[in-house]
Amino acid sequence: MGCKGGKGFVDPRHPFITTLLATGDFCRTEGNSQEAKMISFKQLPIEAKAAVAAGVVFFSMMLSRSYLAEKLDFRTRRWLLRLQMALFANTLMLMGSLHVWRSTVTTFTRSSAASSFCFMLWKIAVFMFLALAHSSFFTLLFLVAEEPYFFSLAAYTCLGAYIILIFFLFTLGSVEQAYKFLAGRGAKAGTSNKNRTALKPVLAVLLTVVLTVVGLLNASQPPTVNSVEIPVHKLPSTMNNLKVVLLSDIHLGPTVGKTKLAMIVRMVKALKPDITVIVGDLSDAEAKIIRPAVEPLGELDSPLGTYFVTGNHEYYTSDVSNWFELLKSFNIQPLHNENVKIVSPKSTSDWFCLAGVDDIEADVLRYSGHGMDLKKALRGCSSEHAIVLLAHQPIAAKWALQERPDINLILSGHTHGGQIFPLNAGAYLLNPFFVGLYQVGQNTFVYVSPGTMYYGIPMRLGSRAEITEIILHSP
Repeated sequence: MGCKGGKGFVDPRHPFITTLLATGDFCRTEGNSQEAKMISFKQLPIEAKAAVAAGVVFFSMMLSRSYLAEKLDFRTRRWLLRLQMALFANTLMLMGSLHVWRSTVTTFTRSSAASSFCFMLWKIAVFMFLALAHSSFFTLLFLVAEEPYFFSLAAYTCLGAYIILIFFLFTLGSVEQAYKFLAGRGAKAGTSNKNRTALKPVLAVLLTVVLTVVGLLNASQPPTVNSVEIPVHKLPSTMNNLKVVLLSDIHLGPTVGKTKLAMIVRMVKALKPDITVIVGDLSDAEAKIIRPAVEPLGELDSPLGTYFVTGNHEYYTSDVSNWFELLKSFNIQPLHNENVKIVSPKSTSDWFCLAGVDDIEADVLRYSGHGMDLKKALRGCSSEHAIVLLAHQPIAAKWALQERPDINLILSGHTHGGQIFPLNAGAYLLNPFFVGLYQVGQNTFVYVSPGTMYYGIPMRLGSRAEITEIILHSP
């Protein structure tokens, strides 16, 4: 019997109708719209499903950052936030991983070598590579200690290579599509098209391997010491040539441990700074877990003090209070929306104001008792004296100058100089100040450190880790 549609009966003997009847996707009424929607979702490609899943996780992140922020204890919030971030990253990566698999494995399944033992090993290698890249975000939850675990280093290395590989696959694919559009598709182009299709993943993999090795070698080197001279308006003449060492984005955690921090401390001490400042993202883990790795900081002995402000990653640990206490035990003073007078050793009447603000991520996370408060941080700092501000993110530096244009110098970090290609372009576009020294107005400067170590991925491409030696000059 036929199924009645909107305009009479439909013949079930028609081949197309027979197929629909066999699959059960025919004879749906308009009133069964909910079921139809479910069927259409099931028929979505897996990339689209991954995008939907990423959207759901992102919504849950926003919910936990706002509605649930003040209803959960710090430990629960910490685990929930880390888990959500790992799941969000993995659902997004799933779309790229499917593209990698299709480009590097599926493309060659019809070739004569597809049944060979070497091709089987290649498939296993690609699968392991993708699995390690996906697991990297979870090492922050389970594999943090005094020194990095080999698994964490391997996983984050694969993540860096994954980012580079995705870039080249999409770039070469876009070039291929542009070539097809401009050249047209001739009848004789079949063989050459197949060759180009096979060449694309091979070239992408080769470029990725080369850049990964270069990136690993760059990151394995000690940070460079970059000496910068900055004139500071209203700096007392008795404080001319004052030396400030700037550290930023050390990121103690899955891939940076005690050995690297001890190396940094030795380099800082060799510079003999008057002041040492750490402008955030010191750690990616709770103070209790990683305390042994932090011990080298106790050797810093700058005569005018060592100071610290929070970065966004301190708030991701949900352990800022314990970090403050730990740093104080090493004679490092956190500037929690506050300031100190740096007095000249030559004259007690000569001084400048060193202020620090909480990172703006504290406001986003609704971290109780924290958040950027410039008015509080600069309370007592008049324009009659030089003002130096520590603010982790360059966007915070921009906001600070909009509110208080009389600030003479702002020291920031956060951008890492993009850390690895191709992320450099994104970091450049998303930050008002990217890397290095900027003059804003006649008497104001902003310096952005590219980071003293690296975050997670033990690679540097298009950027270098840096310890900044800043020499302050009076006018």
